[in-house]
Amino acid sequence: MRWLDRLLGREERSSSVAKTRLQMVLTHDRGDIRGDISPGLIELIKDDIIKVIAEHLAIDPDNVVVNLTRNSRESRLVAEIPLQENGRRKRPT
Repeated sequence: MRWLDRLLGREERSSSVAKTRLQMVLTHDRGDIRGDISPGLIELIKDDIIKVIAEHLAIDPDNVVVNLTRNSRESRLVAEIPLQENGRRKRPT
């Protein structure tokens, strides 16, 4: 209920803030995926993304690009999915 305390203008104790920051650091360290994602796994993810998006939109599956980028604060999976001219896929009747 920290959000309620902040809304009401109550200050958090420094020990509470330090504990929260430590929990965030530990969670990030334990969830570090740097060694877990291989190029083969990226390709499987890419195939799944193409399959799901293609159900709803007309896309160009040959030009989909999926990249994993990392910096000191975060890991980010970015998919560039080019849409075809009409953009919407026709639903079968």
